[in-house]
Amino acid sequence: NSQTNRRDTRHLLSTLSQHDYSVTMMPAGGLPNPMAASLAVASAMSNAQQDKINRELFVGNTPPGTTELLLMHFLNAAMRRVNLCQPHESPVLNCRLNPKFAFVELASADMANHAMNMNGIPFLGAVLKISRPSKYTGPNLPTIQTWQQLTGSSLPVGAALDAESEKMSRELFIGNTTPEMSEQMIREFLGNAMEQVGLNTMPGNPIQACRVSGKFAFVELRTAQEATNALNLNNIPFMGAALRVGRPSKWNGPPDQHGNWEDILAKYMAGELQLPSSSGAVQQQQQQAASSSDVGGPPASRVVELQNMLNMDDLANDDEYQDILEDTREECGQFGQLNQVVIPKANEPGATKLYLEYATEADAANAISNLQGRTFDGRRVQAQYFDPQKFEQKDFA
Repeated sequence: NSQTNRRDTRHLLSTLSQHDYSVTMMPAGGLPNPMAASLAVASAMSNAQQDKINRELFVGNTPPGTTELLLMHFLNAAMRRVNLCQPHESPVLNCRLNPKFAFVELASADMANHAMNMNGIPFLGAVLKISRPSKYTGPNLPTIQTWQQLTGSSLPVGAALDAESEKMSRELFIGNTTPEMSEQMIREFLGNAMEQVGLNTMPGNPIQACRVSGKFAFVELRTAQEATNALNLNNIPFMGAALRVGRPSKWNGPPDQHGNWEDILAKYMAGELQLPSSSGAVQQQQQQAASSSDVGGPPASRVVELQNMLNMDDLANDDEYQDILEDTREECGQFGQLNQVVIPKANEPGATKLYLEYATEADAANAISNLQGRTFDGRRVQAQYFDPQKFEQKDFA
């Protein structure tokens, strides 16, 4: 982008200004040496390019809802919180986001070394993989820690720090397939079966991909938990065959405790399972969101209060405040029709809390179901309903 180009240009000019051209560019006759000058410029450009590579990090496993500004603010705040930089510094200068990963540029190679200690940091329900990009050729520092080692915390259940183990935890083997079964047919059939008996953990088809090979197939699920749940589909009948559902042969994780499709049906027939109706997902979200009311929380409403996401430093800068406001609108607008976002400023009642007004209680329930317990900057988000009358009066005390 233009900001990055300007910064690289300034860095190149600074590098050029530090060269002494009195020897390399001026021969004995006093006339400039064009070849020497060209070599000096090329050398400076190469040094600037290498410096940028040394300041860049790869960030993998970015979850849906990630934006460039949100990721930059999150990483900067995390570095400040654990003293990887000074309290006033924002070492992450730039971010380039792709669907499942990003590249971030830091202020210096030394800051990039410090930021490597955030590998494994929880972010929006995912675990970020932070490492050097493939084009990095510099030294590998032996003192780098993971976020868990740095903070004394543990990985979320089912999470893995390396991409191969993480993907393996979401992959299942499907045996006894027939030539008539296409990838789309298997994906839709198994996904619908999981949704009908409540084996999915969120709305939508939990099976992201399917690869068919002869008399077997492999499916990739959305989360490790849903892959574990899908093991209960073993022996499910499909197109005259009983599908075998299990872990791939390369799986080296702990043994899974699960039943078969017959067990699922038996529990349903005994009344231990209830098939959700067309609105079952919404009802389930409302029941989960209403759990706060069951323990003395506020009653259901169209307004959601989020706590433990922000601190006073996040609200100190007007530009950063606007960025947080825009990021919140984009992220929380995924859960329903979002009418309004209110974030009290540092000198106002309710500072560090966020308030979301949705069009319906069902939208608010969906937001609470998706946001409750998420990790942001190492803190677990608390989501609950808020009194709509107090919201209208801006009474956040």
